[in-house]
Amino acid sequence: MLQTHIIGILLCVAGTYALYDSSSDVVDLTPSNFDRLVTNSEEVWIVEFFAPWCGHCKNLVPEYKKAARALKGIAKVGAVDADQHKSFAHTYGVSGFPTIKIFTGKKHSPYQGQRNAEAFIDAALKAAKEKAYDALGKKPSGSSSDKSDVITLTDSNFKELVLDSDDLWLVEFYAPWCGHCKNLEPHWAKAASELKGKVKLGALDATVHQVMASRYQVQGYPTIKMFASGKKTSDSVEDYNGGRTSSDIVAWALDKLAENVPAPEIIQVVNEESMKACAEKPLCVVSVLPHILDCGAACRNDYLAILARLGDKYKSKMWGWVWAEAGAQTALEEALELGGFGYPAMAVVNAKKLKFSTLRGSFSETGINEFLRDLSFGRGQTAPVRGAEMPKVVSTDPWDGKDGELPPEEDIDLSDVDLEKDEL
Repeated sequence: MLQTHIIGILLCVAGTYALYDSSSDVVDLTPSNFDRLVTNSEEVWIVEFFAPWCGHCKNLVPEYKKAARALKGIAKVGAVDADQHKSFAHTYGVSGFPTIKIFTGKKHSPYQGQRNAEAFIDAALKAAKEKAYDALGKKPSGSSSDKSDVITLTDSNFKELVLDSDDLWLVEFYAPWCGHCKNLEPHWAKAASELKGKVKLGALDATVHQVMASRYQVQGYPTIKMFASGKKTSDSVEDYNGGRTSSDIVAWALDKLAENVPAPEIIQVVNEESMKACAEKPLCVVSVLPHILDCGAACRNDYLAILARLGDKYKSKMWGWVWAEAGAQTALEEALELGGFGYPAMAVVNAKKLKFSTLRGSFSETGINEFLRDLSFGRGQTAPVRGAEMPKVVSTDPWDGKDGELPPEEDIDLSDVDLEKDEL
């Protein structure tokens, strides 16, 4: 009796953390059954990597269940508790929740559509169509699969694109007739898509562009070299020694990115050019600091030091970091609903999706870190940017690093003022 009671309690506890119960058509995937059911299978799979506490994951459940039910007999739909199986999820480049991938055997690619049942069904059918045509040795009509995020490199553009850039690059030196290069090609393309905006992947035909191939001592194919982020020197190049699947490439690149990416500059918003740090990044951390007359140079520098330390901590996220003085960019403050609680204030904005999240806790290293950590895991409330567009920035003078000075008081000549006694 006691044993039955204990089992019941355990089942109850487990159920509180599961997003998909046994009656659902969504298959519960774990490291122990993943290869057997997914990667060693001939079927098309949509796989969600989730965390039970993730709000976006919970919101996804109804649509994901609908897709699983509709795709029964056509494609498989599964889910992995990535919070419970962290190391396993990391092997597939999972860094946020939910992460959704399309698997066809050992091949997989990131799902990039909307999060509703219709979009999931379309993605599964597209993958099944591509799989069938691949068996024929052809590409489906109207397919965009030939479009790749891999950048074509040559002897003439290598210096400009790779060596003169601040980006971290992985470059494949290949030969068109090389069998191993052909096997690598789809994995290289998928890795380039997954790493877009973080790491650049290029390919150079070493049989044609022999100057660069000789410079980097390419003797076999494919040869993969990494060029570190920041200013490039002769020591910036390193041999790639990871695996040859897209997940291997992504995991290796992200590890190197964390090691090599420089800390972001904390840019003062003084003109439209300074806001490019927001427009060109996946997310942008916007701070509004007190007016220099309310918080002197030492006070402001303390705030900027906090932002610099956190910028370095989250540098692998490739976020933008900007700040403005209170009252200097009122349109920006209004669009992100900043300033109503006083200064300093902070919001994180996605300039492409025009959504933002506001710091509600303390503007301290601990408070900001908790806020950014939650955002990086997909937690936190968002709101649309007011006006449905990024606000215009007015041109102002940058801070000179000094304390503020009050404007000189004007002397008032009282000799011409006739004051009656009753006015005193």
